[in-house]
Amino acid sequence: MIRIIDGLNEAVGRVVSLFAGVFAAIVIYDVFMRYVLREPTPWAFDMTKMIFGFYFIMLGGYALRHQAHVRVDLLTATLGRGTRRWVEILGYIIFFLPFSLVFMLYSWQFGLRSLAQGELTYGAVQLPVYPIKLAMGVAACLLFLQGISELLKLIFDRADHLPAEEPLDAR
Repeated sequence: MIRIIDGLNEAVGRVVSLFAGVFAAIVIYDVFMRYVLREPTPWAFDMTKMIFGFYFIMLGGYALRHQAHVRVDLLTATLGRGTRRWVEILGYIIFFLPFSLVFMLYSWQFGLRSLAQGELTYGAVQLPVYPIKLAMGVAACLLFLQGISELLKLIFDRADHLPAEEPLDAR
């Protein structure tokens, strides 16, 4: 199960990372049109906001898989590996999984309501908003699944989960 979830988030992360190139190309195109040709594009601002939002939200599970999220380990940095492992297990059970479950449920409602309304942006060019809002539901599912994977790694004491211990003065 761990391999399947990790593999899914790895694949999604690699595919979504390709959008960084699309995002950069649109920004460069818009800057060129605006400042060199003096003909700004009416769609680029909304499009870049949506692509960046998609990019950012869809990489949550991938970031968690690679332990790339922000950690506030002021308390746990002083604990031994075993104690830190149990604190992380409790953190996933008490905080992370309930939060991500609520995030998942509300994101799907949010996205499905947008789809039912055929929601569009209100700018000069009206772009559909519902694909991005539906992506939030998908991203929330991926984050929830990755949380389960990380919890299982902790429960089964997989050595690749916790960051290596380092002395406090090294931070």
